Amino acid sequence: MWVPRSLGRSLSQLKSIGSGPFARQISAKIVNESSIEVQPEADGKPLVFPGIWLRDNCMCEDCFHGSSKSRKLDWDSFDTRIRPVSLRTDEQCQEVLVKWSDAHESRFALRWLKERSFEPDAQQKYLREFYRPTTRNWAGSEFQEIARHFSYEEVMAQDSVLMQWLQALAVYGVALLRGAPLDEGVVRRLADRVGFIRRTTYGEEFVVQAKPGAQNFAYLSLPLPLHTDLPYYEYKPSVNILHCVVQTDSPGGSNMLVDGFHVADLLRRDHPEDFERLSRVVIDWNDIGSEDGREFHNIWRAPVICLDAEGRCTRINHSVPQRDSHFNVPLEEVLPWYESYARFVRLAIADSHAFKTRPGDVLTFNNIRLLHGRTGYDDSKASPRYIVGAYLDWDIIYSRLRVLRKRLTASCQ
Repeated sequence: MWVPRSLGRSLSQLKSIGSGPFARQISAKIVNESSIEVQPEADGKPLVFPGIWLRDNCMCEDCFHGSSKSRKLDWDSFDTRIRPVSLRTDEQCQEVLVKWSDAHESRFALRWLKERSFEPDAQQKYLREFYRPTTRNWAGSEFQEIARHFSYEEVMAQDSVLMQWLQALAVYGVALLRGAPLDEGVVRRLADRVGFIRRTTYGEEFVVQAKPGAQNFAYLSLPLPLHTDLPYYEYKPSVNILHCVVQTDSPGGSNMLVDGFHVADLLRRDHPEDFERLSRVVIDWNDIGSEDGREFHNIWRAPVICLDAEGRCTRINHSVPQRDSHFNVPLEEVLPWYESYARFVRLAIADSHAFKTRPGDVLTFNNIRLLHGRTGYDDSKASPRYIVGAYLDWDIIYSRLRVLRKRLTASCQ
């Protein structure tokens, strides 16, 4: 069949920008003797990659262990002055091939390079969408707006709903599951659905109910002040799971929640000296007692407000009952710190939101961000309250989120 010359040119152009056998045109060049510039498409923005980073990330069998996804590169003899000496591109495989000054050769897939672009927008997109979701701080008056509700059965059965729950928990720090069975195994099954339970001094699962001779302030029917759990741990449990099995009919027993990051924002904005003091002065937190015949004495020292290198709030430590009587600060710091702390507590109480869970509800929240408490209630045989709790860690949650995102994205392609 005769093909017009102009149609032949169009077909050639189509082949140059397609995928698979219709490979896109790519080009690469060495810049500044040490970096590589890749042009992914004819009209696309060039991407620049440092040579030393590329050599460090060579994925050939000599440099990379595929099944463990780990480097085998010998850094005892790694040359930080490594340079690319020649390049070529494989348009069929969509790869850039590099020969190095140490005579080694590497291949880099274009897709792999684009996913690791050094462009600021691409880096922020990766951090926001894949590394960790961006948190959204909220005031107590916004609780009904931000609080997401999910079906327990759907979370247990559907990966898409599981991902939505964990995403909401990561962004807002709180989410509620409805319709769970009224048995003590719910928190373990839910934790196993994500990863595994975090064990503490108080075991893997724990029961929150009024107990005679209680070893923990939470095991009383008295009002429970706003706090974060286990501030006396260096590596604190990240997420609290509280399953309501039996709820008291008395007027009390309501949960209280407040976004500690929002309270810290208010303090930074309106009372910067108090914010600075609470983020600088180190406090001794402690817990002394016994559980199941095992004695413990836990101590950790940290400020109330913990910040990262960029000044962003990363965790809150707060528990009036479990501050140690040791206060290792200069004498002149004592009164100012108490005044700052009192302002923080008052702001938290004023901004808190109270609500009462029902049997079958599972309240989940970020224990290193949200402060939680409980109103007092009348405890009696006629009106008991029975909550089963457990902890998860953010490392496990974030890992599960990434796996789910990859899996669900692949299934849609």
